[in-house]
Amino acid sequence: MAHSFAQSTQLWLWLAFFASFAVKVPMWPVHTWLPDAHVEAPTAGSVILAGVLLKMGAYGFIRFSVPMFPLATEFFTPLIYTLSVVAVIYTSLVALVQEDMKKLIAYSSVAHMGYVTIGVFSMSTQGVEGAIFQMLSHGVVSGALFLCVGVVYDRMHTREIARYGGLAERMPKYAAVFMLMTMASVGLPGTAGFVGEFLVLLGVFQVNSWVALFAASGLVLGAAYMLYLYRRVVFGKLTRDDLKSIMDLSPREVLMFAPLVVVVIWMGVYPSSFLDPVHASVSRLIDNYELARAAANGLSVAVR
Repeated sequence: MAHSFAQSTQLWLWLAFFASFAVKVPMWPVHTWLPDAHVEAPTAGSVILAGVLLKMGAYGFIRFSVPMFPLATEFFTPLIYTLSVVAVIYTSLVALVQEDMKKLIAYSSVAHMGYVTIGVFSMSTQGVEGAIFQMLSHGVVSGALFLCVGVVYDRMHTREIARYGGLAERMPKYAAVFMLMTMASVGLPGTAGFVGEFLVLLGVFQVNSWVALFAASGLVLGAAYMLYLYRRVVFGKLTRDDLKSIMDLSPREVLMFAPLVVVVIWMGVYPSSFLDPVHASVSRLIDNYELARAAANGLSVAVR
């Protein structure tokens, strides 16, 4: 994918590719379609959207924008950092005030994908590998969270957070699964969500400590909105009459969640099984990027 485009040509082509990939990620401020899409989609549609389709934009950056336009990538990296940091902080604050469970998780997806774009454009080994790991973990965790919403929506036909409360009394298995996925979304060590975010922050800190600082604030905000959601839905007293007869997870639903639970824990305690296969490709990507920069500046660089 390495091409010797002139720098001026790279700038325009990079922007053209960016126009499509940024919407797909989605990056702020072209993220507004995502919450509405999740709200209107059925549960299966939300799972596919969060688990697979959002990753196509980040894949495009890694597979096309960076190797084909390395000089433009370097030039526009501050723009990516700015948009990604705004996405992490702004959409986390918006998620805090949501009353619809699906919208809250949708806004959290925008924030988590902000870490992906930060990691990709840090152009460090830890950052890029962390971004790829974050893409994988977010697909599993976010998809599982939408399934958790779908479980109670099928029973109550509402996603309004205020309509729930005290579900732990009637749905202990559901509460346990929901808790695990909430902790993974927050980035609890030992779950899939921790490794990717940690590597991204580690990688970008080597390049720009201010970006790492602002991005890290999203971890605090993420814990705030996810734990606030969980407390309002699962904890508290079971006071509503229609919730007193709600059924816990059926065997079919347990079978559906079981592989997701295994993968979330597996990625958290044994991340090297996912990082090792991508290490060679990431190293080659960064080497080609450094060679292109060095050639443009008339310098020499040692290939790892």
